[in-house]
Amino acid sequence: MFDFSPARVFSWLTQGYGDNEPTRHRPLIPIEAATEISNPDLETLSVITRAIFRRAAIKITYRALTSGMTSREIVPFALADNGNRWHVRAYDRRSNEFRDFVLARVANARFVDGPIADEERPDQDIQWNRVVELELMPHPANMRNPDTIEAEYGMFDGRLVTRVRAALVGYMLRRWNVDCTPDHSLKGGENHLWLKNRQTLYGVTNLVLAPGYKPEDEEI
Repeated sequence: MFDFSPARVFSWLTQGYGDNEPTRHRPLIPIEAATEISNPDLETLSVITRAIFRRAAIKITYRALTSGMTSREIVPFALADNGNRWHVRAYDRRSNEFRDFVLARVANARFVDGPIADEERPDQDIQWNRVVELELMPHPANMRNPDTIEAEYGMFDGRLVTRVRAALVGYMLRRWNVDCTPDHSLKGGENHLWLKNRQTLYGVTNLVLAPGYKPEDEEI
């Protein structure tokens, strides 16, 4: 009777979103998911989402892998789920560029007075606004029964074409273990998919996450 996305249906089955008051719900059927081990502080998330809505800057304490704990001013404009954890996409006034910040590493978020500059606005984020078309197919070397992969991913004519923001491409390719080598040379059993049109990755900045990708192999 109703047209729902699979993601919404699974959320309803497991959490009961939209049903009655916001309390802990018992699943309608037996269902389990891999344990989430990286969750943001809800008070911090509240400040970030209000800043996105108000188009305002905030000051945060952030723990980075390379620089450790730092104090930054950022201008957040969107949340993004990479499949493992949530990020906030924002302009970073410390590096003067748009970056992803892991929500669970953010603390002490508070608003900063004053307007945001033109270069800090979302329409200036090239990687976020660029959409990349990825052509995926069953891995030519690893899959004995490619029709199984074609059925699982709903492929047509042996391929799946999906469109992803450039800022999220690396996350997507890593999440699904997509072989990004030009000659589909990764031999891992987890590599069910191969990226056929790898030239589309030219200019994407987070390809360090893409399995098997090497800049020197880029086809221009």
